[in-house]
Formats: sequence, structure tokens, C-alpha cells
Amino acid sequence: MDLSRCSDEELLEIGLRDAEAFGVLYDRYEETLLGFFRRATGRSDLAADLTAEVFAAALASLDAFRADLGSAKGWLFGIARHELAQSWRKGRVEARARARLGMEPMVLSDEDLERIDGLGCASGVDSLALLDALPSEQRAAVRGRVIEDRDYGDLATEFGCSELVVRQRVSRGLRVLRSLSGYSR
Repeated sequence: MDLSRCSDEELLEIGLRDAEAFGVLYDRYEETLLGFFRRATGRSDLAADLTAEVFAAALASLDAFRADLGSAKGWLFGIARHELAQSWRKGRVEARARARLGMEPMVLSDEDLERIDGLGCASGVDSLALLDALPSEQRAAVRGRVIEDRDYGDLATEFGCSELVVRQRVSRGLRVLRSLSGYSR
């Protein structure tokens, strides 16, 4: 069977029986996740650790994936957002899933780190530096909603304002980030 022709969802289903299928999915999303985490954290080493933890968590919970609830990509990025939020809250990257699976710690070469750096700043724009350019209220709202994937209600409670105000801060902050990065819809 040519696994490269399988959909992501099929790879997850086959991955329950065949580790090679999960390897194909890994190859499809490794760079995307590395770039996501590099942009979010500003650090290549953290991006690599978080990416490894996402794939380990996905592998450990393959039987929990349900295609009727969403795509495999959405499922992976849901795990990624959760891992990123956990690392922000705890101030470190957890390695629970990797430890459960008996995975050895990664050793990254300078070339690996340079490659990850390139993925995170492919557009030549450092997203975290742009985020720091926002006013504090907008920065906190964008970080909470977009990076940490928190609910507007939770953020409103934390900030002591209404959900509408939080939504406006996120919207305005994202508009400023788009204009600073040169990105247009």
C-alpha cells in the first residue's frame, strides 16, 4: 500500500496498526509545526521540543482521534495549541508523552537549529517582535486568544472587562500585526 496517497485521517487510522503510517503523517506536518512553534516562541530549541511532544502525544492518543469531529490537521494543531499554552503557563516544555513512549531526548545540531529558524521566519518577519510592538492590552489579548487559545470569557474575567472589549482588542491587535508584517488577506 502506498501510504503517501492516504489522507491524513486514513494515516491516523492505519497508524493504530502500522507505525510507518504515523511516520508519513509526521513527515507531512513536521515543518509546519516547527514553524508554528518557532514563530510562537522565538526559539528553535523550544520549537523542536514542542513539536516532538505534540507528535508523541498524538501517537500516544491515536485511538482518541475521531474524524467525524474534525480533520487530522486540526487535531494535531489542537494538541499543538494545548502544548504551547501549557509551556507558557509552566514556563517550560513538558516531556510527559515522550517519557511515556520511552523516547530519548533530542540532540539538535547547529544546522537543525538554523533550519528551524528559517521555518519560523520564512517571511523575514519575526512575529514575536511584532507582537511586542502592540500596546499592552492588545498584546495580552492577542497572546491569550491566538497563542494560548483561551476563551474570550476567560480573558474578559482576567482583564476585568467585557468580552466585547477583549474581542475589539484582539481584532485591532491582529489588524496592526497584519499591517506591520505586510500581510494582506
